Amino acid sequence: MVAASAAEAGSRRLRLGMVGGGRGAFIGAVHRMAARLDDRFELVAGALSADAARAAASAADLRLAPDRAYADFRAMAQAEAARPDGIEAVAIVTPNHLHVPVARAFLAAGIDVICDKPLAATLAEARALAATARASGLICAVTYNNTGHAMVRQARAMVQGGEIGALRRVQVEYAQDWLTVPIESDGQKQAAWRLDPVQAGIGGCIADIGTHAYNLAAYVTGLTADAVCAELSRFVPGRRLDDDAAVLLRYGEGVRGMLWASQVAPGNDNALTLRVFGARGGIAWAQERPDELLVTRHGAPQVRLVRGGAGLSDAATRATRLPPGHPEGYAEAFATVYADAAELIGARRDGRPPDPLATTVPTVADGVAAMCFVAACVASSEAGGCWTPVAEA
Repeated sequence: MVAASAAEAGSRRLRLGMVGGGRGAFIGAVHRMAARLDDRFELVAGALSADAARAAASAADLRLAPDRAYADFRAMAQAEAARPDGIEAVAIVTPNHLHVPVARAFLAAGIDVICDKPLAATLAEARALAATARASGLICAVTYNNTGHAMVRQARAMVQGGEIGALRRVQVEYAQDWLTVPIESDGQKQAAWRLDPVQAGIGGCIADIGTHAYNLAAYVTGLTADAVCAELSRFVPGRRLDDDAAVLLRYGEGVRGMLWASQVAPGNDNALTLRVFGARGGIAWAQERPDELLVTRHGAPQVRLVRGGAGLSDAATRATRLPPGHPEGYAEAFATVYADAAELIGARRDGRPPDPLATTVPTVADGVAAMCFVAACVASSEAGGCWTPVAEA
């Protein structure tokens, strides 16, 4: 199981730092929870806000030592690299435009990176970061957290094992309603930066949650799109970035797909769903019911597989912490990604081979692939929805 302690995994806890994620930041708290769940990391330092006073207060909230509370991420990278007990990995939970400069600073200091998605504000920045990461030889993981669900890993194993036959159709959607009205105009911080091209980058909804949907489909099927036909909409007047995206997908070997992402769909909280159909059957998974996977083989009754149940793949078992009937969800999926990253980092530092089941963790390459998708969707939409090639990652 992924929930093995640091001692059981053959590695001590890794010393973790964080950039961003100070007071009032939703995703920073999720990352901290995930990092601690499997006892593989210990948070010891942070540059938690660009505002010095807020950074210090946020660090005090988390009981970080005052001399390890930084007001600037560059100063943090240099200082921690010089300490004998300095951080070994950094979690980046800032707005999108800061992902690349922060990651490059820590990679240059010899510190492994765990970065929130999307990887960058633009495709060019993502490619540059990928080159830096490859040259460094360090880990640069990207927290596409839905890949950490046990039943998503079960779905991947079944598709790779040919259990539903040659793939034909991929349907994925991610619907939310939190931006149905212009809350960014009232100072809602999370909405404001996600709809600001300077901080969010070239995509709004398509980058924020559309990349989650695209990455989920890619993780399960092993496919990336060759071309897209996209319509990105701004339904709320005055917005500079899209709040709804409808995308047709062309994959290789005749496989076709559709992706819909919306943050203006009333009645939807976090409705991420994936359906994959092959020549012999289909599978369906929903993030709001993450412990189950529906499997249908042509001519047979539908089967409901449950996380923790008998007969699942090793990949699903490794990502399981609790017996069936004890729900696991969002935080645990995040934790699986963190545990996988810890395994890769710890194995390299210990000079041992990593657990092969940890090697499917999303990396900088997946981050680049998602930005290729975003760039193609933006270009397609701006050209009136024409079919547009997706660049290779």
